Amino acid sequence: MGIPLRVLIVEDSAEDAALLLCELRRGGYEPAHERVSNAEEMSRAIDRGGWDIVFCDYSMPHFDGAAALKLLREKDSTSHFFLSRAPSARTPRSKR
Repeated sequence: MGIPLRVLIVEDSAEDAALLLCELRRGGYEPAHERVSNAEEMSRAIDRGGWDIVFCDYSMPHFDGAAALKLLREKDSTSHFFLSRAPSARTPRSKR
């Protein structure tokens, strides 16, 4: 069993979230997670609390990393925040 980690994933792609979780497990963590893709869902998840880290996609169709960070800081000043602009699972390899 890996190191327990409560992870909030702010991501519009289920495939990208799955890749992140796979990498966390490969790194020795056992993530308990929730994926959200908009401000309302994120707000409810933050209110439930207990997140060790928040991973956030920089650019999503209806929500972005700057807004997510602002929302997190308004509601929770203790969770770590990681903003990613990495290529997604949907990005063709030639454009990564």
